[in-house]
Amino acid sequence: MRLLMEVLIPVARGNAAVADKSMSAAINRFIDAAKPEAAFFHLKEGKRAAIFIFEEMKQDKLMAHNEAFFAALDAEIWITPTLNLAELQKHL
Repeated sequence: MRLLMEVLIPVARGNAAVADKSMSAAINRFIDAAKPEAAFFHLKEGKRAAIFIFEEMKQDKLMAHNEAFFAALDAEIWITPTLNLAELQKHL
């Protein structure tokens, strides 16, 4: 299933994670594990944020993906199943 994961990182924890390089490590661990087809980084509500699009067929792996951001960055995470345009058009 294709998923959209949005990650929102608190400012203070984000600043510390940039300084000690744990943000880069957490993002790289997720990228290596989930192999997202897209990754975008932006600001949301004045905080660091990221959006990842990735495929995951095993629900139990979502816990591991989440934990990397929860533990390292105190992040808020939202995961939403998503379709691309071709998939949507099949059902219209």
